[in-house]
Amino acid sequence: MSGSHLQIVVCGAGPAFDVTHLVRTAQEQSWTAAVTATPNAMDFIESQTIEGLTGHPVRSTYQSSPGTRRSLPSTDALVIAPATYNSINKIALGLADNYAMTSVAELIGRQVPTLIVPFVNAALAARAPFRHAVASLRDEGVRVLLGPDDKWEPHPPGSGNERQKAFPWTVAFETAAQLAHESRPAASGHA
Repeated sequence: MSGSHLQIVVCGAGPAFDVTHLVRTAQEQSWTAAVTATPNAMDFIESQTIEGLTGHPVRSTYQSSPGTRRSLPSTDALVIAPATYNSINKIALGLADNYAMTSVAELIGRQVPTLIVPFVNAALAARAPFRHAVASLRDEGVRVLLGPDDKWEPHPPGSGNERQKAFPWTVAFETAAQLAHESRPAASGHA
């Protein structure tokens, strides 16, 4: 889908440093991309590198730079990755306590095809609030890449550093692109 736009929201977890893999994968498929970061994610990413790749500032606050759009661009798909335990619970509850979470809430409300790729350990994933959050998001039509069918499982506590190297950036883009494709109205004139 040439000319499509991917909005990426990164949360404060180790794989966030490698979000440029997702940006490059999207660009290789002729998509544009922009990155929004939770306040905690700002310590994990290299904003200048991302801005150089995307041509857009990394937004993390409501305050925008002079000359930049205050509203979200037209978005074909949203990827929230890596999504932390805290952010997944907030998204499911509709909490919008920072710019990134407000953006996510709005885009889901606009029914933009949304993919969440958690980066949580097994102890956190076993908690009832997390399990309920994932179920609630799936009920709302949000795709959560998690479980044996997705080949992406929570990692054992204390093993996040090793696990972040396997973060499924390419699968995230492919899944989001598929969601965007499926959400487009069928071309008229076909019987």
